[in-house]
Amino acid sequence: MRALRDHLDVVEVSYPATSRARTLAADVFWYPRLRADADVLHCPTFRGPFRAAQPLVVTVHDLAVLRHPEWFNRWTRTYSRIAVPRVVAAAHRVIAVSEFTKRELVSLLGTDVAKIRVVPNAVEDVFTPDGPRAEGDYVLAVGTLEPRKNLARIAQAVDGELRVVGARGWGGVEPPRDVTWLGAVSDEELAALYRGARCLVYASLYEGFGIPVAEALACGCPVVTSRDSPMAELAGDAAVYVDPEDVTSIREGIERAARSEPQRGVTWAEVAARTRAVYEELA
Repeated sequence: MRALRDHLDVVEVSYPATSRARTLAADVFWYPRLRADADVLHCPTFRGPFRAAQPLVVTVHDLAVLRHPEWFNRWTRTYSRIAVPRVVAAAHRVIAVSEFTKRELVSLLGTDVAKIRVVPNAVEDVFTPDGPRAEGDYVLAVGTLEPRKNLARIAQAVDGELRVVGARGWGGVEPPRDVTWLGAVSDEELAALYRGARCLVYASLYEGFGIPVAEALACGCPVVTSRDSPMAELAGDAAVYVDPEDVTSIREGIERAARSEPQRGVTWAEVAARTRAVYEELA
């Protein structure tokens, strides 16, 4: 958003969902009728209008809620089954954060390839190899506590200390008793944890992008992640790829992980420029 403001007049439109009642009201009444006093309306998630009253851009990060609805609470999976196809169909352009998500849009929703643009996420400037390092000998896992993050298998695969960064989520997922759960931390603390870790293990069962992988690579932290996933778009040969459903495979991947040169992905300025180009197609 900050990078976009450098080149465009951006008007933010929001409905603060400060309670369950307001969340319900937003989903049922506000989003489906959403419009703004602007040349283009951009919804940064797939919560948006069911019919476009103006040129509409929708960003889709992943379609986990459609691919694996059992991972989500009843309201989210019920609402998403109704809303997501309608919002995506209403959009004049759909931004997918990876080629993987682009394929999911076509496979699950039949989205016209001609209206999809791939614009990856960037990472914040704090994620660099230079700076403080957390002390200790540990493996790091990063992600909201939810079923697809595969935390139980990761914990089984780690010999030694596993530090887990991530807020509570859903699906009844609790941090295993034998891990060090740090909860949500600042970007500065997270960068120090990446720098000091033996490796990041991001053996998720499903992702549309995988921001922790990009952050870890930028910090020079070795990465162990899921094969046959969009993480290969980010990491290429710099990561060790494992079967996320096989504890032995994850454990062996941790043993093979080794430090490589830091890798920086796209910058927020590049993301902003590519997003602006999407707007210009419509305005």
